[in-house]
Amino acid sequence: MSSQEEILSDGRFSRIARDPRFWEMPEKERKVKIDKRFRAMFHDKKFKLRYTVDKRGRPVNYTSAENLRKFYALSESDSDLSEGDSKGVTGKKKKKKKAKGKGEADS
Repeated sequence: MSSQEEILSDGRFSRIARDPRFWEMPEKERKVKIDKRFRAMFHDKKFKLRYTVDKRGRPVNYTSAENLRKFYALSESDSDLSEGDSKGVTGKKKKKKKAKGKGEADS
């Protein structure tokens, strides 16, 4: 077999390297970004199907959850916000407890 460099150096196929239609899509752009409202579909039993045969009748052993992970990704901004919200809530609770403690000490 010819190496990739030999194929690209051939005049008939040289434009493949420059043509964006033939470039591989980056992983970040390949997956559809979904927000935190739909993150339950990755672990919920309602979305999980177990396949025993593929579309051609050959035996397989995989689930639909694998396909979900392959095509969908949680939005990074939403996952950061959800982590930030949980930290913010705990921070607010601590501040409220401290404020109540000072108020009780004054009275």
